[in-house]
Amino acid sequence: MTEVAKPVGPGTGDAITALFGKSKAVIGVVHLTALPGAPRYKGEAIEDVYQQGLDDARAYLEGGCDGVIIENHGDIPFSKPDDIGPETSAYMSVISDRIRRELGRPIGINVLANAAIPALAIASAAGAGFVRVNQWANAYVANEGFIEGEAARAMRYRAKLRAQGIRIFADAHVKHGAHAIVSDRPVEEQVKDLVFFDADAIIATGQRTGHAADLGYIRMIKEAGGLPTLVGSGVTPENARDILDIVDGVIVASSLKYDGVWWNHVDKARVIAFIDGLKG
Repeated sequence: MTEVAKPVGPGTGDAITALFGKSKAVIGVVHLTALPGAPRYKGEAIEDVYQQGLDDARAYLEGGCDGVIIENHGDIPFSKPDDIGPETSAYMSVISDRIRRELGRPIGINVLANAAIPALAIASAAGAGFVRVNQWANAYVANEGFIEGEAARAMRYRAKLRAQGIRIFADAHVKHGAHAIVSDRPVEEQVKDLVFFDADAIIATGQRTGHAADLGYIRMIKEAGGLPTLVGSGVTPENARDILDIVDGVIVASSLKYDGVWWNHVDKARVIAFIDGLKG
């Protein structure tokens, strides 16, 4: 009997090479300060919010990073996807478009928490090449509560926008959460679920922002998925080369900020030293 091939989705292929023109990519995270509508927003001039995001993106890219991912990380505590207001998409679309137009490099979007549909809307409006979705398949318990996979809704929404070129970067066993609800299934099987639901790349993380995952764990995720794989937390100058020996990219922020603290500005000198260290 002839084996029937799995249907091929519109975003197939090597997402890293397609987006960045190289097989290994370093992506800096632009942690936007609190946006209007978020609890920590105190009425700051929105132009100042935009400028800080642009300045951080410029520091990453002029320092040698291959692209950036833009997050509403200042909007703590994060809302569940259906509770995120349209103002978040509006403000993130403007700053993301400004960053892309001014700096001319690949950008991605992550709307916290797990808001795949707003992320796709922003990416489509701003010309972003990818979105990050922390829970693409299955479910887990996050700081925000019970979070379900967004793949079915998001893929239909992407098709509705005719935005199939926007790649999906999906987390495996994402940080800041408890995965007991799916603990009867090995992590390898959960990674395969991301592939089955047409993710374009897989992201491995540690337990929290800035926490490094074990190299053996990273290798297991890479081998289980067979897709381009990135590490999305805990990447430092000390471990970056070892990590990139295994995976296809890193998403890095905390170690490139002043004093190594995620909410500080990006330190361009740290970025340059980080990139130079990868060349040694």
